[in-house]
Amino acid sequence: MKRAKFFIEHKQFTIFLILALMIVGVAIFAPQIAPKDPLEAVMLDSLKAPCAEYPLGTDKLGRDMLSRVIYGTRTSLVMTMCLVIVIFVVGTLLGVLAGYFGGILDEVIMRVADMMISFPGLVLAIAIAGMLGPNMVNAVIAIAAVSWTKYARLARSMVLKVKKSMYIEAAIVNGTKTWKILWRHILPNILTTMIVTAAADIGTMMLELASLSFLGFGATAPTPEWGLMLNEGRTYMAKAPWLMISPGIAIVIVVVVFNMLGDSIRDLLDPRQE
Repeated sequence: MKRAKFFIEHKQFTIFLILALMIVGVAIFAPQIAPKDPLEAVMLDSLKAPCAEYPLGTDKLGRDMLSRVIYGTRTSLVMTMCLVIVIFVVGTLLGVLAGYFGGILDEVIMRVADMMISFPGLVLAIAIAGMLGPNMVNAVIAIAAVSWTKYARLARSMVLKVKKSMYIEAAIVNGTKTWKILWRHILPNILTTMIVTAAADIGTMMLELASLSFLGFGATAPTPEWGLMLNEGRTYMAKAPWLMISPGIAIVIVVVVFNMLGDSIRDLLDPRQE
């Protein structure tokens, strides 16, 4: 009853949680949902308009767009979650170390963060991805390299506040080991805010990964990925607009759902909202 009451009281969170779970379900059960093989080329059906056999049409190689959009959910979602986890872990860890230990370590981490922030994020990510080579793993590394700074600075600022608390000073006086102080006292006090930040960034990170793929620095053919599908379809925009409409709508829907879910989680968990 309490759980049902919670979901009823927080309708926005409930609605977007259900939609997000549906998207995750599409990603997990893509082989069962997709009507055709997303990599199967049927040249006789090249650039076929939406019809009964191909509800979203076909691309230049005669591959079913509906199947490719469905499988694209899996590619985009998995890589986005990997990216968010990487920047969350790396940024939070570096921020905690900088805030707690201070001194030279703090200076080095924060100066590197300042250097990364001084460049336009996407431009720097393109440069890094260009040096590493075009694939999804390198795209994740490139975006993570320019996105961890936000988490590091946030974690550092919160650690500086928590470190002045009486119970931290008492733990230090009692001889508690440093790793126990960080694990038992520091992390629990900042984790909620960091999780809220990560949840709110899912949609943004997905959009940035799609952007790199669209520019040719992310997924490579024949991977069914929305940004790459947009790139492949732009040359046929006048002749076959469905090549861009389908993945474009998919990106918009998923980004909006996860952005709204992140906002809802922030409203529920962020202590500053109390």
